[in-house]
Amino acid sequence: MSRHIAFTRLRNFRDLGGYAGFEGRTVRWGRLYRADALSKMDDGDWARFLELGVKTVIDLRYPFEIAKRGRVREHDGLAYHNLSVEHRPYRQAELGPEVAVGPFLAGKYVEVAQDGVVELRQALDVIVAEDSGPLVFHCASGKDRTGLLAALVLTLLDVPDEVVVEDFALTELATAGLVADITALMGVPPVWPGYGRAPAEVMTLFLAWAAEHHGSLRGYAETQLGIDDAYITRLRATLLEP
Repeated sequence: MSRHIAFTRLRNFRDLGGYAGFEGRTVRWGRLYRADALSKMDDGDWARFLELGVKTVIDLRYPFEIAKRGRVREHDGLAYHNLSVEHRPYRQAELGPEVAVGPFLAGKYVEVAQDGVVELRQALDVIVAEDSGPLVFHCASGKDRTGLLAALVLTLLDVPDEVVVEDFALTELATAGLVADITALMGVPPVWPGYGRAPAEVMTLFLAWAAEHHGSLRGYAETQLGIDDAYITRLRATLLEP
């Protein structure tokens, strides 16, 4: 099956299915998706979205982003949760060219992991519910906040770190489209050459931070988010094939 799902306006909509996790069981296809801002969808995209039968959307953006750019369309049977996991706003497009992509973004992920413990736990609570899927979680570009939550979920499903990094880096395929989107919004190209980038180094550095300070990303989830073995068992039952 194709991991990338084609839309006209969305650049980074992907199925997290197919990855091998606990005991070799694979993540269910069509159960969990990651994406860029669903508010960008046109009518054709909306029709395609409805075909997926999505029941739940988790929007990881700030309320001020939603007020400015909109949210996913309302629809009968579609539950919507705004869980803003990032607490320290910054503007990537305006960063200077001297800012190194890997260390800078990894540092921002550390900030989210430290600041957003309540919202990250709430997001996992929505995802673990048996009746929540198909589910889409997204931010603006489907890269940073979305990438952190995807890494967290995949790690708890026992997907290997190298695969978590590979999934993160798939956003590189969407970089040109993301740059085109921000250019259209601002009227000028972003100053930062790293805008829209998702090199493997970013997630590698973030996982290294989790290992240094919490033993692993799972250790972070256990000590900071209150995730225990029983919770992980539920998550695996919900998201992995039997």
